[in-house]
Amino acid sequence: MSQRIERVNQLIQREVSHQLRQRYQKKALKITISSVDTSTDLRNARIYFSVLGNSTDIKEAKTFFYEIGRKIQRNVSNNIILKYFPKFEFIYDESLKRGASLIELIDEIVEES
Repeated sequence: MSQRIERVNQLIQREVSHQLRQRYQKKALKITISSVDTSTDLRNARIYFSVLGNSTDIKEAKTFFYEIGRKIQRNVSNNIILKYFPKFEFIYDESLKRGASLIELIDEIVEES
């Protein structure tokens, strides 16, 4: 991945997180933007998010991004100037959940030994 794409990923992640904190504080309280993956042609960006909570909270977050995703994209595009601004796709990131379950398994093994 080029340095330019990496910088764009970091900039989009920072700006989306900022928009969530500033404009949607109550609804986005449990949501964290974990990473962004922008295509090399800057046409598409996958925004991965994680949610603190149970499956109901995850469903609510997915619905939230489905309803508000285009508005977030528009707000971010007003603050970031690029030749082509990517279309956002919000994807739930299960890696933090898997990591937590692996840590629990390791802790159980250590306790048994």
